[in-house]
Amino acid sequence: MFGTMRASDACKNNRIHAIGGIENQLLSKGKAGKATHMEPASHTSSCVAKLVDPPIKPLFKPVDYVETLAEIHEELESAEEHEKSGLYLEQSFLFRGLGELKLMRRSLRSAYQHAVTSHERIVYASWLKYERRGEELDNKPLCDNRKAEFLRTATVSSCTFQPVDVCTRMPDADIHLEGCLMSRVSEDAVVFHIDGEQVYCNRQKMASLSSPFHAMLNGCFTESRTSDIEFSGNGISAPGLRLVEKFSKTGRLEQTTPNVVMEVLAFANRFFCEKMRDACDNYLAAMVHSLQDATVLIESGLVENAQALIAACLQVFLHELPGSLQVPQVARLFYDAEWRDKLRLAGHSSFALYSLLSHVAMEEDSSSDLSANLLEQMRGYAVSDRQKSLVLHQLGCVMLAKKHYAEAQELLLGAAQFGHAYSLAGVARVKYKCGQRQAAFTEATAIISGYKQCGWMFQERSLYCTGNEKLLDLDKATELDPTLPYPYKYRAALLMHEQKVPEAIVEINRILGFKVTPDCLELRIYFCLAIQDYAGAVRDLRALLTLDPSYAMYSGRVSATQLLELLSQHVDQWTKADCWMQLYDRWSSVDDIGSLAVVHQMLESDPGKGLLFFRQSLLLLRLNCPKAAMRSLRLAREHANSEHERLVYEGWILYDTGHRQEALLKAEESIALQRSFEAFFLKAYALADTSLDESSSAKVVELLEEALKCPSDGLRKGQALNNLGSVYVDCEKFELAADCYVSALKIRHTRAHQGLARVHFLQGDRKSAYEEMTKLIEKACNNATAYEKRSEYCDRDTIMADLNMVTQIDPLRTYPYRYRAAGTVTRADAACRRAREVAMDNHKEEEAIAELSKALAFKADLHVLHLRAAFYECTGDVPSALRDCRAALSVDPNHQDSLELRSRVHSRL
Repeated sequence: MFGTMRASDACKNNRIHAIGGIENQLLSKGKAGKATHMEPASHTSSCVAKLVDPPIKPLFKPVDYVETLAEIHEELESAEEHEKSGLYLEQSFLFRGLGELKLMRRSLRSAYQHAVTSHERIVYASWLKYERRGEELDNKPLCDNRKAEFLRTATVSSCTFQPVDVCTRMPDADIHLEGCLMSRVSEDAVVFHIDGEQVYCNRQKMASLSSPFHAMLNGCFTESRTSDIEFSGNGISAPGLRLVEKFSKTGRLEQTTPNVVMEVLAFANRFFCEKMRDACDNYLAAMVHSLQDATVLIESGLVENAQALIAACLQVFLHELPGSLQVPQVARLFYDAEWRDKLRLAGHSSFALYSLLSHVAMEEDSSSDLSANLLEQMRGYAVSDRQKSLVLHQLGCVMLAKKHYAEAQELLLGAAQFGHAYSLAGVARVKYKCGQRQAAFTEATAIISGYKQCGWMFQERSLYCTGNEKLLDLDKATELDPTLPYPYKYRAALLMHEQKVPEAIVEINRILGFKVTPDCLELRIYFCLAIQDYAGAVRDLRALLTLDPSYAMYSGRVSATQLLELLSQHVDQWTKADCWMQLYDRWSSVDDIGSLAVVHQMLESDPGKGLLFFRQSLLLLRLNCPKAAMRSLRLAREHANSEHERLVYEGWILYDTGHRQEALLKAEESIALQRSFEAFFLKAYALADTSLDESSSAKVVELLEEALKCPSDGLRKGQALNNLGSVYVDCEKFELAADCYVSALKIRHTRAHQGLARVHFLQGDRKSAYEEMTKLIEKACNNATAYEKRSEYCDRDTIMADLNMVTQIDPLRTYPYRYRAAGTVTRADAACRRAREVAMDNHKEEEAIAELSKALAFKADLHVLHLRAAFYECTGDVPSALRDCRAALSVDPNHQDSLELRSRVHSRL
């Protein structure tokens, strides 16, 4: 982030001297104890020097992730069942390092599905829950889900009782006065005396509890020849022994307090009463409903090796992450030697467990002692080279953050020895932090020359050089990996320092066009302030606060909310009607950041409007900010004005989390209460996504037409008309589709140009299709999609120009790479199917492979991997073709084309 940059430091142009006053006002309102001297606007320090270096991330980042994906896939093919969960966990590490969070979750689900022990299931289920935090509709009691996990393998007890709260101290149960009923004393009657109390038992029933009891009561011991037995000092009270006596007769535990059951559990362990031990274990496990319960019971469970109880407590701890790690007793359990060993002996300690715990701890504070302690435990369970390299790298990153440079260097070098070259960037950073700039430069240069070149390598070396050399390295980093934010930020900051503010804004806009992050928005805010573009600064502040409501600027000294309050005094204040007009303007021009800002302002004056939060979530999804979008969607649900509206938002939450059928049911419930646009739209959207047959298409049309009959604003109706047009196109009803798109355009739904262009093209009018897409390009602020679609209607000479523009605007879009690799004017998806023929015709396989490799350097795209595998097959490079097939199947195990290609190339080995 650009946390320490100040607008007054940014450049010395007289136009921005007023900003110093704004800063002073802000800082004077800062938090108590954090007042900071504000340097004058004429300060000569360079804004570039204030740019924070990109961190060494504690992630698994192989130089050639395709090779590693293929290796893991190959190992999975021959692995034993008990080994698969660990391999899927390693696969999830790789996807996390690539930023592919959906694929990472899928790998964790696969790890859970292949788990063979209750411990593994608990860990992976809890990890998935942690990754889904904030997505559940309701915070249901943990015990419901917890029982489903550990009771699969726990011994099933025959207890019949109503569990009581662990922390509630109930009075002792009524004393059984068996003595009054023992007038018929027989040889099977026996009385145990405990601290002056008498407990009447059946000798044979008690003897059946275990071999030691049988020997004591029916063997050659004194107790076998007497009906009165002194039993004090055996670690059990009279109430506890009465519970034992009842169990000996019925095989069930009666309702009582946890303390009594714990006594009986210890007694059962001492006298080897296995069935009674299991019953007590399950009784106590069923009482664990909260973090407090688990904290009270876990140590006793470990002392008595109560498997079900330990599993129940562990799952509560993991379900309550990250909060549970803030409880000292819980944290101590995982790294204190004594309790850690007990956990291990109970079978509840593993690489997966400590991977989860250390991941959570590092997310909270990557420089904490807790992170280091947990990683040390994780290190002890690492087996494969990949596991060892990851834990050593993560430990090195923690030590680097703690400024323990010697330890960090040793750990990072250790990770590199296990094949993790990214750790060498950490080694270079350590040397730089120790004042050895030249040594750091040499280290970074050695990485570049010793491995396949990656963008992060040149970014790292740029930190240790200056001037033109630095810019050359940053440009190379962007060429190899255009998703790295730091090079754009540095170039923009340098332009700012040179008083080229408009050019600086253009540079930062390059990455904001396809990757919206708070730090890049913050940087653009400073640039806007430098030229006194308060409206632009306010726009970006509102967008930033939507992404992160607690964001702080000026090195964390001033909240973004404070700056927004101050700058709002310098811009025009809009009425509610003005806001709607502005929203229409920005929505129709496909200005998603601008639209987000308008919605944020509307929520200030009307914070209880669920529909506005819902619209906010749609914009955040378009900006590829899924976590923020889910937060907004949950706020929409919380602020719904009616039950039918709440059901719609619940439906969207279910839809966005992959529960399509449940989303349909929510839509139907909402419609049953009240017919509304959003309910019909949700049902149509979910139905279209779950089924593609002719009957479902007719149903989708019917639902969208019903939606359009209901009241709604033009923005949403434009979307419905656009969707309706798409369904008509799929049904080849082109005239009806055109009518829908024209109606959508009349209410300024600009994206309808794309649908209308498709209709023209399918009707054989390529020229009109091209002109329609040109209109969209002229109107849309974010027009990468428009250029990509227009390329389908271009002549041969202009296709490449449009596709090159797409790559320039949004390098994450892989269609241009595939098309350029295919080297044909046909559509790229067709080229993907005919890859072999294209390559053989043009004899440019190596060029095609190079083009596809550009995209694969920063994005694990299924279709690009498959297409490159096909080209490798053409060249006769069977090992490389098989590698890419396996990597593609790691991305999508059910991709039919890759399955067929793998089968074909595998037969040639």
